[in-house]
Amino acid sequence: MTGTFSLPASRTEVVLEEIRRGILTRELVPGQPLVEAELAARLGVSKTPVREALKVLSNSGLVTFSPYKGASVVTVDAELAKSVYDVRTVLEPEAVRRTVERRDPELLEDAAEALKEASAAIADKDQAALSLLNRRFHRALYSGCGNPLLVSILDDLKDRAALISVVGWEANPSWKKEWTEHKAVLAAAKKGDAEGAAALLKDHIGGFLERVLKAIG
Repeated sequence: MTGTFSLPASRTEVVLEEIRRGILTRELVPGQPLVEAELAARLGVSKTPVREALKVLSNSGLVTFSPYKGASVVTVDAELAKSVYDVRTVLEPEAVRRTVERRDPELLEDAAEALKEASAAIADKDQAALSLLNRRFHRALYSGCGNPLLVSILDDLKDRAALISVVGWEANPSWKKEWTEHKAVLAAAKKGDAEGAAALLKDHIGGFLERVLKAIG
């Protein structure tokens, strides 16, 4: 995590992204207490934006609150991984199928750009960047489905999915495999093959879950 910030447009947003990145890089490890005063001192802000950021991260699934211990980093276990990926397996391929049918080239270009940027992140073994690019790629493909509620449900899983990805990659850094599968999904989408893109995505999500479950036991 970095040091003091210059005055940002929104301190809470900046603090939020710093804590999120700290969790996804494993600088903030699973189960680690997140003490407002300590985080505020490290980030050069008051406790208020830290408190607000922790609330947001709790809602997104990266932080948990205990009545006695306060905030801490979420620990990924098999139950969490199965729950998140069960929802994704059911909903995301259908959302992507609908997106492809709507034929929005701008969304496909954003997905393609995420794939390009991932090449550098893979070379650098930057897990946090890869997690963010991974969810950017997936969101580009499902966000054009035409159903705002479906998009919102999938958006709510983004942070949890990113954390699960980091756990899986720590045990088995299969980034190149995931991005090869991404390329196949995008190729089908660009051809207008909605059913093919959905099927490839379903296999992609299911295959990664299997690897994660092996990694965490």
